[in-house]
Amino acid sequence: MDRNSALELLRKSLQNPVADFREHQWEAIDLVVNQKKKLLVVERTGWGKSSVYFISTKILRDQGKGPTIIISPLLALMRNQIEAAGRLGIRAATINTSNMEDWDEIKQAVLNDNVDALLISPERLANERFVSGFLEQIAGRIGLFVVDEAHCISDWGHDFRTDYRRITNILKMMPDGMPILGTTATANDRVVNDIVSQLGNVEVIRGPLTRESISLQNIVMRDQSERLAWLVENIPNMEGSGIIYTQTIRDAKLVSAYLNTFGINVEAYFSGAEGEEADSNEYRQQLESMLSENRVKALVSTSALGMGYDKPDLGFVVHYQAPGSIIAYYQQVGRAGRNIPNAYCILLFGREDEEIHEYFRGSSFPSTHEVALILENIGENGGMSIPELAQSINLSKGQIEKTIKYISVEDPSPIYKEKTRYLRTAIEYKLDVEKIERLMIQKTDEWLEVKDYIGYNGCLMNYLQQILNDEVIVPCGKCANCLGGAIFPDEADHGLIVNASTFLRHSEFYVPQRKQTNKGALKEYGIPTKIPAELQSEGTWVLSRWGDAGWGKIVADDKHRGFFREELVSAMGEMIRNKIDKRNLPTWVTCVPSKRHPELVPNFAERLAKSLSLPFISCVEKIKDTEPQKEQQNSYFQCVNLDGAFTVDEEIPDGSVLLLDDAIDSGWTFTIIAALLRRAGSGPVYAAALTSTAVN
Repeated sequence: MDRNSALELLRKSLQNPVADFREHQWEAIDLVVNQKKKLLVVERTGWGKSSVYFISTKILRDQGKGPTIIISPLLALMRNQIEAAGRLGIRAATINTSNMEDWDEIKQAVLNDNVDALLISPERLANERFVSGFLEQIAGRIGLFVVDEAHCISDWGHDFRTDYRRITNILKMMPDGMPILGTTATANDRVVNDIVSQLGNVEVIRGPLTRESISLQNIVMRDQSERLAWLVENIPNMEGSGIIYTQTIRDAKLVSAYLNTFGINVEAYFSGAEGEEADSNEYRQQLESMLSENRVKALVSTSALGMGYDKPDLGFVVHYQAPGSIIAYYQQVGRAGRNIPNAYCILLFGREDEEIHEYFRGSSFPSTHEVALILENIGENGGMSIPELAQSINLSKGQIEKTIKYISVEDPSPIYKEKTRYLRTAIEYKLDVEKIERLMIQKTDEWLEVKDYIGYNGCLMNYLQQILNDEVIVPCGKCANCLGGAIFPDEADHGLIVNASTFLRHSEFYVPQRKQTNKGALKEYGIPTKIPAELQSEGTWVLSRWGDAGWGKIVADDKHRGFFREELVSAMGEMIRNKIDKRNLPTWVTCVPSKRHPELVPNFAERLAKSLSLPFISCVEKIKDTEPQKEQQNSYFQCVNLDGAFTVDEEIPDGSVLLLDDAIDSGWTFTIIAALLRRAGSGPVYAAALTSTAVN
């Protein structure tokens, strides 16, 4: 295939009769198609990496070669790629968690050679039946193997994904001479070298990473209220639509809710929250379309809307909090300004950013203790499923899944999966603690680079390029530092700050009643696995998040000093009156007892009851010492820890009751005491807490 023929395909795919290849695009196609090379392409976002592998696919298919396999990490990325493939007449299909009902039909179409490009989520590579029963069948006739976002292979990268580690083993079963293409925009020298060492004998094409359309600015903010006020003041003044990045789901919801109170049309976008509407694939696709079609001003998103989302005219990216690394930041700002002359990328930095990333770093890798516990239990029991492990060891389901995934991709692995159970191999396994320590040090260093970037006085784009080991570095002339002054105001309006502070103090939220426990976890109480409706509470209203701006920090401070101030009594009373159905307001008040702090919550509950003109009745007693509930890592152990710990007086009022505690985490304390109150003859139980210590 010559350059001119490939150029015609480019123009067809872009629907532009005068388009030309960008630097290195034809060279990449030539290496893959004509020379059958292994190639790693490191080019800036928006350069056109997908054009390379789809044009290559079209050429190879026209030559009679087999289908292209594309490993793609995100559904948003897959959807964009399928649309791009269609413009070249490429028959593309995808196998991922959103279309499970179509898998068999798609596999058969591939086997019948009716699919030109198959996009696979990396998680599919963890399924032995998929690999041995499908991939191995077509391995001999695959025309091109593509690893999109190839930096995910390297655990030195900012976004290492365990399932990507399986790719190197998959490639071992592929025939010699099959071209392999890896693409990424976010790989420094260390990550590139790691990818090359894993894939072996790989040629590398690297281009300049500067983004000429982007104007960068950093702003340090005192607290959440100032940042919220800044967003309200400045987002409406930004051209077009954009993305506001947060580090947590709860902040995505909070920022979205606040901006909408000012008529700024935004939506929260995230993944990973089970049972949440915004976590559904269909709903996220709707949100992506709304942003693409400018039907929202912005999506307020976690990193879920990162790699691969392609909106050529995205006008701005604002970070409500700083990301954990410069490479992650470059990847996210790369969503903006792909096909427009000017786009703005503003980073807001606040005091809690440090705490957020300290938590993320601490939960990045499994510990020696976690690995030993899991391997020991699997070995002693002749294999175990994840639910069985959760009832045997005091680790959260997330910790168990993370550890299982980490050790299952080791080569050789100490475990293997058979249906739903994991079994032990004969491999003597020892966690590479030194490697994890090196990676933890690296993550800490990357965060220090972010902090240095925030205070950097030189060209901000140059700083990003230096961290990414870009070879072509020229001042951008567009960032706030190059311009010698702020692009957007570096302070927020005082009145808006006061308004935001008031909003944060009214950011109450509802926690639904738990309806199901683990089998046998509450034997002493005789509460069945499915909690009967007549024993359930009406759910819990929570005043704040622990340590947050608004009431969260005040609650934390007061708990440490052993007395909750009168302001909290007023705030809690207001929440009760506003949030609980006025037709079913509580007729009396009680509270969760504590042996460690016997006066703290009862004192608060009595004062709150008085403010509500209700009687306070201390009818719940703790009769058994328990371990701290926060040390119990999953539902089974949380329930077992509380089984038989409380008792309720036999004679209590039959009216509806307000059950108080200072904090809620798992919600099991409220669930169990509510069941005991209902058994004793109370009316509906309304639970309320001053704060939530749950991490989400």
